[in-house]
Amino acid sequence: MSTETAFSYHLTRTLDAPVSRVWQAWTTPDRYARWSYAAPGSVEQDVRPGGAWKATMVTPDGGQFPLTGSYLEVEENRRLVVGMDVPGKDAQTAMTVELDEDGPRTRIALHQTCDTVEERDMAEQGSTMLLDSLTAFLAEGAGA
Repeated sequence: MSTETAFSYHLTRTLDAPVSRVWQAWTTPDRYARWSYAAPGSVEQDVRPGGAWKATMVTPDGGQFPLTGSYLEVEENRRLVVGMDVPGKDAQTAMTVELDEDGPRTRIALHQTCDTVEERDMAEQGSTMLLDSLTAFLAEGAGA
């Protein structure tokens, strides 16, 4: 079994929003904070290749932890590769977000390869929560 297969996840979902609205939800700090479990006012995004981002995430029990990283690839309304700084690791962990327009809807795909099965399972759980929250955010007409 290859490392790619063993420690990767792929999630897809079809969202009831046009691709431009989904893109703005991922790349506009105030919109991103509203659905991504980020503390209000903690999100900063310089959405361009090499641009930095940061956010303080809030856990369901009220704990907070800061995240930082950079954008590795940016294709507006199409693809975002987000590098995440991981303490103790030299290289960033990359998560790919791909958007495909499907009429008035958007097909979103998230992909990430991790170093261990435990990291993959945690990342997949977190990404599933993000997609659930993004789906709800878009359904309530937020970010229009």
